[in-house]
Order: sequence, then C-alpha cells, then structure tokens
Amino acid sequence: MEKLIRIFSYLFYPLFIPTYATLFYFILAGKFFVVNELYLIFIQVFILTVLLPVSVYYLLRSLGLVSSTMLSEKKERRLPLAINCLLLLMLTEYSFREFHVKELYFYFLGLLISFGGALVMVLRHVKASLHMMGMASLTMFIISLSMYYHVRLVVVIAFLIMCCGYVAASRLQAKAHTPAELIIGTFLGIVPQVALWYAWLIPAL
Repeated sequence: MEKLIRIFSYLFYPLFIPTYATLFYFILAGKFFVVNELYLIFIQVFILTVLLPVSVYYLLRSLGLVSSTMLSEKKERRLPLAINCLLLLMLTEYSFREFHVKELYFYFLGLLISFGGALVMVLRHVKASLHMMGMASLTMFIISLSMYYHVRLVVVIAFLIMCCGYVAASRLQAKAHTPAELIIGTFLGIVPQVALWYAWLIPAL
C-alpha cells in the first residue's frame, strides 16, 4: 500500500499537470478545433511545461544547485520556480494568442499566479506543496469545464479529489511536507482558478 501511495507523487508530479489539463480539455472540446491546431497547442504546452523545465533541472543539477527532483530544500526552489513562471508567462502571453483557447488561457494564467505565489512564499522561507498546488488547480479546472460546457463530470471530479488525498498522503509519508505546507499548496492552486472565474466563466453562465 505504501508503494502504491508513493506512485502518486510521480504520477501527479507538478510538471505533468499542465499536460494532463490540456489533454482533458481537448478530449472535451477538441471537436471545436482543427487537428493541426490541437497538435500545435499541445506541442507548445509540452515543450514549455515539461521538456524545458526538465532540461533546466538537469542543468541546475549538473551545476550543483539542486539535489533532487522533489526540490526538498527551500533555497533549491527559487530558481526553478522563477524559470517556470517565465515559461508560463511565455505560454499565456505569446503561444495562446494565436489560438482561441479562452479556457486554457485562463487555466494557465491561474497556474502562473499560483507559481508566482509559491515563489513569493519561498522567498519568505515558507514552502508550499507544489504537488497539491498542481492537483488543486487541475481539479478546479475540470470543475470549471464541467460548468462551462454544462457536462456532468462527477466521476472525473470525484476521482481527482480522491487522487488529491493520495498525493497528500504520499507527500506526508515521504516526510516532504508538513500538513500546513499541503494546505498552503492547496489554497495556492484553488484561489487563482476561482478568482479568474469572474473573468471568463461567470459571464458565460
């Protein structure tokens, strides 16, 4: 059981969450796009949220600036978080401008705010759980899509909430975070997504 719980830390690693969100969005709304647009958007998301951050991580590790993929130490988080914020800014302000993907744009904008908040907190020597931040943002995004497209996604939402619990348990089991850090990460993921509802979701309901 312990090994199964630990798998959730890797399966829902923060860098993978944007890709999961994009894939689910295309499953739900892909019929509104040309196939070439789907590929272009997905490739840009994958490069800027997975490939480049992973490349940066290995560069930082080779320079001795980080010691593990989980970035356990507060000081190790500063540069990766700053670089991730920059990449998300490029994605929202440049890549998405070519396509009409309002839902994805506001999701990634919320994610940018979340990572920015995590960066500010770590500069103040407060560590937030990036795993819980990613899971909470993904869950809120799926809830947003459910309301926007008037589609019942109860099973998917329930599954994600269950996964949030497993991810939290895995981080506690690994002694990577305190309960307070998990709660902070969860709020960092939820609040920006809900706040941005007033910009795109609520007017459309």
